[in-house]
Amino acid sequence: MQHIRRVRSATAVVLVGACSMVATPAMSGISPLGVVQRAYTATAAPSLGGGTAFIIGGSGLATPGPTYVDAAVSMYLEPLGFTGTTQVLTMPQQLYPFLGPFGGTLDDSVAQGQQVLYEAIMAQYQNGDLSAENPAVVFGWSQGAIIESMVQYQLADAGVPSDYVHFVMIGDVSAPNGGMLSRFNLPELGPVSLPSLGLTFSGAGPSDLYPSAVYNREYDGFADFPQYPINFLSVLNAIFGIAFQHTTYLGLTDDQIADAILLPTASADSLTDYYMIPAEGLPLLYPLLFFGSGGQAFYDLLEPVMRILVNLGYGSIEHGWSQGPADVATPLGFLPDSATLAALMQELPQALSDAWQQGVSDFFGEILQPTSTPPAFFAEMEGFINAISDSETAQFFSYFPTLEDLFGDFPPHTGIPFVDVGTALLFNLPQVNYEVFTAELADGDLLEALGTTLALNMGILPLALLGAVI
Repeated sequence: MQHIRRVRSATAVVLVGACSMVATPAMSGISPLGVVQRAYTATAAPSLGGGTAFIIGGSGLATPGPTYVDAAVSMYLEPLGFTGTTQVLTMPQQLYPFLGPFGGTLDDSVAQGQQVLYEAIMAQYQNGDLSAENPAVVFGWSQGAIIESMVQYQLADAGVPSDYVHFVMIGDVSAPNGGMLSRFNLPELGPVSLPSLGLTFSGAGPSDLYPSAVYNREYDGFADFPQYPINFLSVLNAIFGIAFQHTTYLGLTDDQIADAILLPTASADSLTDYYMIPAEGLPLLYPLLFFGSGGQAFYDLLEPVMRILVNLGYGSIEHGWSQGPADVATPLGFLPDSATLAALMQELPQALSDAWQQGVSDFFGEILQPTSTPPAFFAEMEGFINAISDSETAQFFSYFPTLEDLFGDFPPHTGIPFVDVGTALLFNLPQVNYEVFTAELADGDLLEALGTTLALNMGILPLALLGAVI
């Protein structure tokens, strides 16, 4: 097992930021599909040209401010050859229930935002302002990335050439292998919908329509959700990652982005590059780092072993992301296939032994020689706060239910989080469980039927409870 990195990073939970937002057989969790590469180099960066870049905010950020725009351009667009101008787009960017009661639903918000983006791009296309040399560029974070994915189908249907629009996404919730909208989009059912929450797990975004670059962070619970939610530690870490990883894309250093890992893809027709930005630490343990040197010591003791246990939820020992192709829609599952599981179990005892020894060594090292530098995550969080400081937030507490919401469907949408979450769990989830179980059972696999149903519940329930109490 490779030497486990000693982590010295910390974080702060910011709920608004948190909302702004097929494993293959392989030894040591190393993907057999490709070699790890840098995200870009001076000679290999695809040029985004000198056209217009449309800038979209994440959930809770309706209109990105100048600081957000500057960060997006300098960190993610200019390294890819962008030399043009920017245009900010205003969208609802609602995310009920995570932004509080009486908020707009994700489904409605995405639909409205998608239309805004489509009209902006089509206006340039119809005016003859787009070309392969100077395409339209779209940058979006979190919900903005969902909108980018959805609009690609519209543009393709409208006949917009594939080299006339380029997309750059960070924290992509619709990433095929890891995005939450793809993880809970089960092949037995199609999109899982929770009407009382206005939330549909709509599936993976396209990878073969328009040139795209997708940057996700390891352990980002929205963009890098565990493939095997039966691992509760992995799910809990992903929830912490929503707060600690999903928020800080605009607070990273240039080196962190440049050293992102280019993930392998399965299709030769893929126009999308998927990059994983490795985590320097384990979000689940970040709260310990607020307790000075003593907290750091216990973090150092626990992190190596806990990281391995968390990574098992992704079908790996060394990496906190699924090891299958990044462009293949990969729903949640019960357990890895038998070959992968056997390889993991063979490696696990020695890996845990090495990790425990590393943790003990780091623990005493911190006790004897306490760390004097502040946790690295503080700088990331500061960068995030600065980036959104002059942005216009979404309209909170302004979407009150209509008669159609209350009486048009069952269960109704009331705008009260604990009520709507409760009805989703009491009425929608049992129906989904039944359909998943019977579909798997029809294939003659009782264990898979039970396991997939259990995994679905262990993935959804913690998220639902989080939404109910915010």
